[in-house]
Amino acid sequence: MHLFVRIILAFCLICLSAQSVWAQAATSVDTRLKEVIHIEQASPTQLTGYGLVVGLDRTGDRARGQRGAPHTITSITNLLQRFGISVDPTFLTARNVAAVLVTATIDPFTSTGSSIDVTVSAIGDARSLSGGVLIQTPLISPTSGTLHAMAQGPVSTGAVLASSNGSSVQINHTNTGRIPNGGVVSDAIPLDLSGLNTLRLVMKEPDFTNAARVADAINNLYPDAATPQHAGLINVTVPADAGGAPALIASLEELTIAIDVPARVVINERSGIIVAGGNVKVNEVLLTYGSIVISTQTDPFVSQPNPFSNGQTVQGAAGSASIEEDGTRSIVLGPSADVNQLAAALNDLGLTARDVIGIFQAIDRAGALQGDLIIL
Repeated sequence: MHLFVRIILAFCLICLSAQSVWAQAATSVDTRLKEVIHIEQASPTQLTGYGLVVGLDRTGDRARGQRGAPHTITSITNLLQRFGISVDPTFLTARNVAAVLVTATIDPFTSTGSSIDVTVSAIGDARSLSGGVLIQTPLISPTSGTLHAMAQGPVSTGAVLASSNGSSVQINHTNTGRIPNGGVVSDAIPLDLSGLNTLRLVMKEPDFTNAARVADAINNLYPDAATPQHAGLINVTVPADAGGAPALIASLEELTIAIDVPARVVINERSGIIVAGGNVKVNEVLLTYGSIVISTQTDPFVSQPNPFSNGQTVQGAAGSASIEEDGTRSIVLGPSADVNQLAAALNDLGLTARDVIGIFQAIDRAGALQGDLIIL
């Protein structure tokens, strides 16, 4: 009899352990180490430049009542002087040219002669960059002042702009475009990791739990090599038998880490998009929703005088106003309800995306949202 009881107790403990493991897996995702960290000594560098986009169909920079924007006219004059052409700026127009800022990011492992993507953005009052071509533009690091790349090529905006007789239709943004592989690296950033004795691994999403798990995974492969400094940084000592820092990085990249997923609700108020993680919980809360619609209306009327009288026709307007109030609707969420239950309850109320955004904000202010509310 006692043996039977022991078997039952052991079976219960196994079930409880399985439930605990499942709960942890529901809030964690197995991810390769290379997806969650980058090397501090090998951070990318942002580049910036000023240039001209030409070949536009009368959608370039212009000034009201003038021939063109002054900075664009000056840039065109300087460009022509580089080719030995002197032009009086008073005779230049800029309707087919737009001044732009050019931005790009160069990876530290990029070599001289490699191509990088370039983003072009209008800084004047140009209506569209579609169909334009960027003239060769130097890209410089704002911190060091070093020229690292040159950009040039046709601008792709992925947008449409049409106008006629004062009316216009626009799809997507026309004043920002990209030039795939439009930048050529002329001076790569010097980088040598072979002589490093210590690597500093930066967490892309700082988190103490994840930083500790990353350090544990590294220490399982190389004992006592990794030490978490804080939620976003792990120091790794290069072991003597690792073959140097590059070989160590290669061996660490494929390590699998159980990354803890933060509980977040992300709201984009401009587009009305709401994204909530599955591990977001809501404490017991009462939701009450009601709406009031106020409408006003003006009805014109004409008062005619009696026949054969000396009266005059009078025009006027009579106003009316009304208030309609929908019935109040309420729902109650139980303790530790998840986002699926909250979404189902809100759908039953027939709410719009704007209403749902307001409810999430109210739940967060009430302290009932177990997670971070991020508003874009």
